[in-house]
Amino acid sequence: MTSDEVTTSQKTLWIYDTTLRDGAQREGLSLSIEDKLRIARQLDRLGIPFIEGGWPGANPKDVQFFWQLKEEPLTQAEIVAFCSTRRPGKAAADDPMLQSILAAGTNWVTLFGKSWDLHITEGLQTTLEENLAMIRDTIEFFRSHSRRVIYDAEHWFDGYKRNPDYALKTLEAAIAGGAEWLVLCDTNGGTLPHEITAIVRHVVTFVTNHQTQENSPHLPIPPQIGIHTHNDSGTAVANALTAVVEGARMVQGTINGYGERCGNANLCTLLPNLQLKLGYACVQTDQLAQLSESSRLISEVVNLAPDDHAPFVGLSAFAHKGGIHVSAVERNPLTYEHIQPELIGNRRRIVISDQAGLSNVLAKARSFGIDLDKQNPTCRQILQHLKTLENEGYQFEAAEASFELLMREALGQRQEFFTIKDFHVRSDMVRDTIDRGSLSLATIKVTVNGKDILEAAEGNGPVSALDAALRKALMNSYPEIASFHLTDYKVRILDGTAGTSAKTRVLIESSNGHQRWTTVGVSGNIIEASYHAVVEGLEYGLMLQSRAKAALTSSN
Repeated sequence: MTSDEVTTSQKTLWIYDTTLRDGAQREGLSLSIEDKLRIARQLDRLGIPFIEGGWPGANPKDVQFFWQLKEEPLTQAEIVAFCSTRRPGKAAADDPMLQSILAAGTNWVTLFGKSWDLHITEGLQTTLEENLAMIRDTIEFFRSHSRRVIYDAEHWFDGYKRNPDYALKTLEAAIAGGAEWLVLCDTNGGTLPHEITAIVRHVVTFVTNHQTQENSPHLPIPPQIGIHTHNDSGTAVANALTAVVEGARMVQGTINGYGERCGNANLCTLLPNLQLKLGYACVQTDQLAQLSESSRLISEVVNLAPDDHAPFVGLSAFAHKGGIHVSAVERNPLTYEHIQPELIGNRRRIVISDQAGLSNVLAKARSFGIDLDKQNPTCRQILQHLKTLENEGYQFEAAEASFELLMREALGQRQEFFTIKDFHVRSDMVRDTIDRGSLSLATIKVTVNGKDILEAAEGNGPVSALDAALRKALMNSYPEIASFHLTDYKVRILDGTAGTSAKTRVLIESSNGHQRWTTVGVSGNIIEASYHAVVEGLEYGLMLQSRAKAALTSSN
């Protein structure tokens, strides 16, 4: 079906987010009630129409989550409860699991049922006919209590490939029960795009031709088709896109592709592809511009480092490193960018490295708010200094905060917040049989506003102790430091053949809760390298705060 053949109503797509349930099944990811509420409200602001909140009754946390949202409802999104069909041989009205779903008080319920005969006979250990009854009875039960139902056909594609006639019968049972959506799930993530195309096309034709009026008194029109894909074959996004082209009108996925095993279809990739490239209406234009911010905020909430190389929303998604690339992008961004980064709330970045030319330096200066002329000899001095430092082991493409400080120092614009006069770090090994490790003590002497301050602090390592002592010394003068925290610490040995005298590069990522920045230090002494990165991290954070205050003052 071409885009010209799709009617206006068909160009609307319904995005269904399952980060709070399917995404939370990712290994190493754990969400508190507060985390879930914060994510739900961010998704609501993003304009996601359906947000799956979890399985009420499966655990106390999900029960409390739904109660909280009844007290303080979302602005526009429908919060959806999730559950399975009734148990074999038990009436839906007598199944206490389903009563918990009703108690959640949601308008919509997503119900999953078995499509693959292997799961029915070996997993549920029941008959194929009983499975059909379970699907229909459970949906009818929810419909009788005025709930609207999305039916997730679990393992749909595996079931269809092995027994297509029976798989289609499970959809007939869902239609007969009154489901408004039939979502085809690639639960194992093993289906490839060409298979998705053929199967979804067949299902759309089958459902369209199905005489819904005769089979269900609940619905005047056939239900619509949805798609739910997993990324075990690396094709979750491609599979979802091809399903939409074939007629699916609901797309299920998670923010940043979180999910069990290899994850789910990544909504941060799907949304811009669907809206900007295929022309479907998913969210408002201004909401789509919040996508990068939402991706990063949610990664912070779940305590997972953002993927800098993620399509669309990654920090490097619109980064340009080669001098020829930078020069071309400066003239016309279309030369090396497939969309305008601002459309999804991202930004163009000019990466600084030993491959940089004057174009990189000039472009990077502009991104820092510095108008630097090509003829200014300082420009070439900065470039030469950059190449010298990178030859020594510095890496500024991953530490833009350090490069901005370097550039401002060369231009005489680096603000001096404090001066380190001296520091000492001592580490003692703890030989306690219960708690083995090291305890470090750092003392530091700092000058702030002409006044010398001497402080000491302990930490569970030398870098931790040094950071704590420096913060302690600066806190009275700069209380905003309390909001700064280290989010990542990377160490790399640059010349491994040199043994213990090898040069070390330390990259430290810091955050104030809203912004992230990275600083770098290089030395033959890992403590000294860390010291440089820590100090510049605090200095850069203070510079950001100073700018924010100045902007607020000028606006008033």
